[in-house]
Amino acid sequence: MIKLFNDKSFWKTAVKLSIPVALQNLLTSSFTLADTLLVSSLGTVALSSVGMMGQWAWLMNMILVGFCSATTVFISQFWGIRDIKKIRRISGISIIFALGASVLFTAVSLAIPSGVVRIFNSDKNVIASGAQYLKIVAFSFIPVALTNILAAILRAVENVKLPMYVSAVTTVLNIFLDYSMIFGKFGFPALGISGAALATVISAWLGVLLIIVVSFIKKNILIGSFRSFFSFSKQELTAYAAKAWPVVLNESMWGAGTFVYNIIFGNMGYEYFSALTILRSFENIAFVIFIGLCSAASVMIGKSIGQGKIEKGLLDSKRFMVLVPALAVIVAVLIVIFREQLIGIFNMGNYISITTLDTAMTIMAIYAVAFPLRMMPYLEIVSVFRSGGDTVTGAKYELFCLWVLSVPATIIAVYLFKVPFAVAFAVMYVFEDIPKNIVCMRYYLTKKWIKPVTTEGIRGLEEYNNKKAGGK
Repeated sequence: MIKLFNDKSFWKTAVKLSIPVALQNLLTSSFTLADTLLVSSLGTVALSSVGMMGQWAWLMNMILVGFCSATTVFISQFWGIRDIKKIRRISGISIIFALGASVLFTAVSLAIPSGVVRIFNSDKNVIASGAQYLKIVAFSFIPVALTNILAAILRAVENVKLPMYVSAVTTVLNIFLDYSMIFGKFGFPALGISGAALATVISAWLGVLLIIVVSFIKKNILIGSFRSFFSFSKQELTAYAAKAWPVVLNESMWGAGTFVYNIIFGNMGYEYFSALTILRSFENIAFVIFIGLCSAASVMIGKSIGQGKIEKGLLDSKRFMVLVPALAVIVAVLIVIFREQLIGIFNMGNYISITTLDTAMTIMAIYAVAFPLRMMPYLEIVSVFRSGGDTVTGAKYELFCLWVLSVPATIIAVYLFKVPFAVAFAVMYVFEDIPKNIVCMRYYLTKKWIKPVTTEGIRGLEEYNNKKAGGK
């Protein structure tokens, strides 16, 4: 074990790539946490409705994650051989797809805001509050999409600091505007829940503007002629689509599955959904270090495989396969120990119901137990399999465990057996994560996920296979 990690260059690269990404996601999560904390002072109805609309935006983000992951598959491998022309053309394709998704969600949100809220809950107060919030926050979807895809491009070429700095600025601005616009401070009008939405919109547009302006100043990978980004060939578009559609389908259907869970949980009562909203806020915080590690794994493994250094890519994958679950266990223990204090932050003004607080305590303990089991397949599917070039197999495993096992089991538990909220929450994890761990680990050990997209990578894989065959 010591020998596996006795490599200074591994640690240097992993830290350089993971810490800025983790900090960026910590800032983004703080952005969401600040919204949730400040809105919680408006009461349980406001907290629940904002949480529900957060899940609608999250569904869009899952689709965007699909495009970002597909982009990373190509760019990290092309970055290994410094093929700037192809990197920019892949970037152009990614931007077009991301904009298309965000425009669709914006249009639906503006056309039928009450209909979107009604998916989650039929309470008239929740519908009115959620629709009021959604009609404004929908204008943040396009800049959020652009920021996500531009940040993914920058991270894939090992430029991880700019997205982190931009997140720092927008998070501070959002917290300031949240406080000012919700409660009417510093000369701003007191807009309540609408103020929270408006703060998100302003911060989101500033984020994409900052990335573009700084990129012009620094002349980084994002700066080139219009033609260099959007003159891609039909062959390149087809190749991207072939790798992207399984990832986008995976993330979209996984997001849709979580969306179904949220509909089920939302209709069990808005007080329960408020508890879930509290959990989601801390879930994002707990998750940030793993987003950083998995992002680093994607770039490091993909870069090595793109260069044809198959053995190095495999070695790095083994290191992350040990590191991630070990850290996940530590985080799980901390969640259990400090969950009462964490939840108490949301009730400093005594605006949240006892039912919500008690439920939050229970489901946070369940989440902690499930946490390490969720992190392993996440690493394997999102970082290892995809960066190796296999975007199909992980999608099959994830969607099977979600749609064939977990979603039906949760629906049966809630609507047939009428189980309590916490039991339904636990059933969701049991039927998804345990089987997914088994199938993903078995596939990882086969090494069939190594499918390079570069000429150098294909040649390197042939040499690796010949070497293994000759050694038998």
